[in-house]
Amino acid sequence: MRDEMRERISTALKLAQDEGDKRRCATLRLVQTAVKDRETAAREHGKDGVDENEVIEILQKMISQRETSANEFEAGGQLDLAEQERNEQEIIREFLPVQLSDEETKALCEATVKEIDAQGLRDIGRCMSELKSRYKGQMDFVQASCFVKDMLRADGNDHTPNGADDIAQN
Repeated sequence: MRDEMRERISTALKLAQDEGDKRRCATLRLVQTAVKDRETAAREHGKDGVDENEVIEILQKMISQRETSANEFEAGGQLDLAEQERNEQEIIREFLPVQLSDEETKALCEATVKEIDAQGLRDIGRCMSELKSRYKGQMDFVQASCFVKDMLRADGNDHTPNGADDIAQN
């Protein structure tokens, strides 16, 4: 974890301790532990710790885990535990980059499709790779993939290789 991110989390933890916010303290300690565990594993494999993108992945995974748990608790009628999981999600989200809106995501997808001159559905991978490299942690890539797929499908340029279009029409 880079020093800036580590400092933000440490500062937030100290503030939570001063305020006596036990839930926030526990959640921030879990974040620190998850990152330290990943750093230890990286060093064991000869890497020099983890970069900010890996920290973002860790945080996103923690949020996803809490969403799953919250849904399970709600299904089981344990609404207080579901609320606790959602509160932890919000604490963790504070350390992620600001998420792009649906409109911003769609506009960036359109720009990327044009920029790399995507010609059909076969270019979805190239588009998504470009978006992921540029907007790591800022964009819902499942949603972006749907936008890109719709745009490339709408272009009417989706051609199946080896004349399969002709076979499908017969």
